Parts: sequence; C-alpha cells; structure tokens
Amino acid sequence: MKVLDNLKYTENHEWVLVDGDIALVGITDYAQHELGDIAYVDVDTIDEDLNIDDIFGSIEAVKTASDLYMPVSGKVVEINANLETNPELVNSSPYDQGWLIKVEIDNSVINDKLLTADEYKAHIGV
Repeated sequence: MKVLDNLKYTENHEWVLVDGDIALVGITDYAQHELGDIAYVDVDTIDEDLNIDDIFGSIEAVKTASDLYMPVSGKVVEINANLETNPELVNSSPYDQGWLIKVEIDNSVINDKLLTADEYKAHIGV
C-alpha cells in the first residue's frame, strides 16, 4: 500500500494535502484497495460549509458503499469532474488524478486528529 509522506490522513482513510487556504482531499490507496472496483462517486456538497467529520459524499464499489468524511473544516469549492465519467481513477490514481474535492479551509478550526504518514501506516498495520 502506498502512503505518501507529504499528506495527512484520517482514521477513516481520507487523505488531505494542504496548500495555503486550499485542501485537496481523497481516499487512500488502502481504502480504494479495500473497497475494490469503484463504480460511482457521489459528492453533492459543492459550495457547502462543512465541519471536520461531516459526510461530504459517498463512494460506491462493486462490493460495498462507504461515506466520505471531511478531514478539515471549510467550504467545498470544487469536485473532481473527471470522476463523473471515470470513477476508476480513484483505483488507479488515488493520490493524483483520483482526488475527490477541493476545500477552502476554515483556518480557525484545526483537526488535531490528522495522522502523519507513519501514524497512518501503524493504523492500517503496514
């Protein structure tokens, strides 16, 4: 399982990359592997202000469906439109082309539960 050192992670298997006031959010390589072949990504929270751990969408695979949780507080400003026609990008490129949303971060709210790469590896037993 790939775990990138430059990202932060949640126990729910989302990753976040913060660049200034914008956070890029996706699911981890571990999560996409556990879900199996991704068939559909549903995110209908564009332009919504959400808090840490709020559900921002769901992801459906052949085996199961799973809710997606916010790793940061802020406003969902963009959804990866490529996933509408190519949801399998989450499987083939979870940290690059398979990102899910961009969030304008509420910098007044810090998620102190985010894990480093090493902490996430320990969490998933790698």
